Amino acid sequence: MNPPATPRQPRVFGNYELLAQLGKGGMAEVYRAKVLSGRYEGWMVALKRLLPSLVKDPASVELFIREADLSTQLDHPNIVKVLDVGIAGDTYYIVMELVDGRDLGQILRRCKHRGIPLPVDFAVYLGKVLLDALAYAHTATGPRGDALGIVHCDVSPSNLFISRVGEIKLGDFGVARAFVDGSRDGEEVLGKPYYLSPESLRGRVTPEADLWAATVVLYELLTLERPFTGNNPEEVFFNISHRRYRPLHVLRPEIPESLEELISRGFAARAEDRFPSAEAYAQALTPHYDERVGTPLAIAAVVRGLFGTSD
Repeated sequence: MNPPATPRQPRVFGNYELLAQLGKGGMAEVYRAKVLSGRYEGWMVALKRLLPSLVKDPASVELFIREADLSTQLDHPNIVKVLDVGIAGDTYYIVMELVDGRDLGQILRRCKHRGIPLPVDFAVYLGKVLLDALAYAHTATGPRGDALGIVHCDVSPSNLFISRVGEIKLGDFGVARAFVDGSRDGEEVLGKPYYLSPESLRGRVTPEADLWAATVVLYELLTLERPFTGNNPEEVFFNISHRRYRPLHVLRPEIPESLEELISRGFAARAEDRFPSAEAYAQALTPHYDERVGTPLAIAAVVRGLFGTSD
C-alpha cells in the first residue's frame, strides 16, 4: 500500500500565499498570490519581489524601491494599480492587481502566427488607450500637488495587458524615471532596443521617449512588424537614428493616408516636429477609430477569438 500523499505546504510570503510563478526577469520574479488577511483578504493578486540573489545588492534594492515609490502614486483606470509595497524578511515586494488575460505581445504573436491582422479600428484604439495612460503618468501630481513627471521608459507590447473582460492596463514601471526641468540626462540607456527613441540612445530621458515607443507599438499593432530591426543592436540603433522603416502602406495598403501621416509625425527626425504631448497624440488618433470598438465586450471578443475561452 502506498503511503498517503503529503499535503502541499502553502508557500507563505508575508501576508501572501504564493500560488504560481507568472514570470521572472533579471531583477525580479512575479507570482500569482492570495491575500491572507486585511483589506484585500481572499483577493488574487500579482506579487513582484526582488530576486533572492539581489537582496544584498544596494543598486538593485534602490531601483526596486524607486519603482515601488513611483508606482504607488499612480491611480488611473488604464494603469495596473499597486495595492501594497513592503519588505518580508529581507526581500522587498510590490503587490499589484492581477490582470487575468494576455499581454499585447502575446496577442501580436498569435495574430502573426495565424496571419490575421488586427482590425485597424482596434489597433488604433489600443494605441489611443496607451497614450491616455502615458498622458496621466507624465502629468501626475503627488499628494502635495507637486508634479511627479513620470516617464515609463519601457513602453512595449509586453507591458500592455488586456484582461479577459476587456480591461486595458499599462504595467511594469520598473525602469520608470521622474524627470526634472523637462529632462534627465545620463549615460544609461533604458528600455528595450526596438522601442528606444533617438534621444534615448544618447541617454536623454523625457516624455518624448514614451511617445516614440508608443509610435513603435502603434506601428506593430497595424502591421504585426517592428519598424526598426537589425541583426544586432547596433543595426537596430542605426535604423532608429536614421528613421529607416518601411512605410505602413507597403505592409498594409488599406491603411488610410491620414493615419500613415500620424505615424510619420511620431517618427519625425526632430523631436519638436513630433507630437507635443501624449494627450495631443491621443486626440489626433481619436478620429481614426470607431468608438464601438472601445467597449470592454468588443475588446474581450477580439482576444477570445484569438485564444478561445480556455487557451
